Amino acid sequence: MLKIGVLGAGHLGKIHIKLIQQIDNYELVGFYDPSKETAIKVAEEFGIKAFDEVDDLIEEVDVVDIVTPTLSHFDCAVKAIRQSKHIFIEKPITNTVEEAKKLIDLAEEANVKVQVGHVERFNPAFTATKEYINNPMFIETHRLAQFNPRGTDVSVVLDLMIHDLDIVLSIVKSNVRRISASGVAVVSDNPDIANARIEFDNGCVANLTASRISLKNMRKTRIFQRDAYLSINFLEKESEVVRLSNVEGEADPLSVTIDLGEGKGQKQIYFEKPDVEENNAIKDELSTFADCIINDKTPPVSIHDGYNALSVAHKIIEKLAVTKENFTV
Repeated sequence: MLKIGVLGAGHLGKIHIKLIQQIDNYELVGFYDPSKETAIKVAEEFGIKAFDEVDDLIEEVDVVDIVTPTLSHFDCAVKAIRQSKHIFIEKPITNTVEEAKKLIDLAEEANVKVQVGHVERFNPAFTATKEYINNPMFIETHRLAQFNPRGTDVSVVLDLMIHDLDIVLSIVKSNVRRISASGVAVVSDNPDIANARIEFDNGCVANLTASRISLKNMRKTRIFQRDAYLSINFLEKESEVVRLSNVEGEADPLSVTIDLGEGKGQKQIYFEKPDVEENNAIKDELSTFADCIINDKTPPVSIHDGYNALSVAHKIIEKLAVTKENFTV
């Protein structure tokens, strides 16, 4: 059993604490939170020890779960890695790309495992559809949320869009060639709505939209590839696959077909609804990390994945800054 400690007992940190207590491969040693008031409440609520110092908690565990504000991710991770502890770290992996690079070097030198909390990788609507994804050539994502002051200290790109960036980068096996973006700061000092277009070397194009000032919530991704269209609803946990195949001989009169014209034959349309099994994605990602440590496997969302998503996110933010300057002029 792995001894684990949680850094940060805010909204998400409390969720992690609750779920870790349900995972057999973990023994929750305790947690740390800088707020004494929060620490007392959480310790009483979950019946666990609140540590007074970060270093004291790290010393007592095998695994450190970092659920602190993004600005402190790097410092917390460095402390854990220098004591040779495995770390689970919430997204985005760090505040800057430079910090993420340093973290990769330190983790590799210490030979510890790192998993980044890009939780949508464990969304059942996505996992049920992954087997159908094959060389996508156009991807469109919409991640819309109603306004919540929590998270407005950073751009909507790091707050929301980074989820979809990680998903896109995980399914497009090609290097990014060009990025263009635009965005607007509506109610906060950072962009609250943004759109990015990412072009890859293999010709794939991804169009991503994120907003935290919408009237309704939406988390949808549409994927187009040769002879197939896939729709993934991350919010409702539903997915749909529409596939085309050549009609050999006479078409089934009850099937849906497309006549390609000019003697090019017909294609039959198949509609599929993959079985989506209900799960708790956060619990699954934490449980999977334990399995990776115990069985010496590579985490499904590696430190390099976290770095790649952050790197593209910051390139988008740079484009937004240029757009803002041009607009101001």
